[in-house]
Amino acid sequence: MARNIQSLERAAAMLRLLAGGERRLGLSDIASSLGLAKGTAHGILRTLQQEGFVEQDDASGRYQLGAELLRLGTTYLDVHELRARALVWTDDLARSSGESVYLGVLHQQGVLIVHHVFRPDDSRQVLEIGAMQPLHSTALGKVLSAYDPVAHSEALEADRKPFTDRTTCDQDAFENILDITRARGYAADVEETWEGVASVAAPIHDRRRMPVGAVGITGAVERLCRDGELRPELIAAVRDCARAVSRDLGAGRF
Repeated sequence: MARNIQSLERAAAMLRLLAGGERRLGLSDIASSLGLAKGTAHGILRTLQQEGFVEQDDASGRYQLGAELLRLGTTYLDVHELRARALVWTDDLARSSGESVYLGVLHQQGVLIVHHVFRPDDSRQVLEIGAMQPLHSTALGKVLSAYDPVAHSEALEADRKPFTDRTTCDQDAFENILDITRARGYAADVEETWEGVASVAAPIHDRRRMPVGAVGITGAVERLCRDGELRPELIAAVRDCARAVSRDLGAGRF
């Protein structure tokens, strides 16, 4: 029987460790968690960093997963259960709303777009699968921050920088928005991330009733809003889509 390569096993264990828990760990934490000498752990981390699988924060010196894993992981998106279950429902949402539809999941203190349905018109559009959006200002990000404890922690730790004069950066004000999001079951972004652009999103849950992603529509403010407020029929359509995907994932009725 062929023997396993110990260095690869250790590298895999490091990646799994960084993928869970606090997501950012120091050298001592990694070494002690895996029962390795610091020198051994540092050598493996340095190699993973050179290959782009691990990144080191300049300020804290802590390690986290790198962008190369995201690039490799995009080959998995086509078979990702969440995306597969959402395909039909997101297509229907784009047709009924007339707007672009985005499916997002938590990744590295942001929202990773795993599915994007174009607005059903003849306008020129750019496919945004693999793009990242901020947690604190976008509708998708607020939904994840409101329902996912890990996303909530990462949104609080992140640099909540202003993108427009409407962006909420203050922690107490942000927490209040998350309370409102949980109370009404959806999140809004009206020119908080991009001038002239609005969005609305709702949470998707799995069979364990755990939040696994968010779905939303994005478009021009004049189309999504009426008298300064998001159109109720669009909010209802997004929430219906999120419930449908959740049911397909085994969550039952919400």
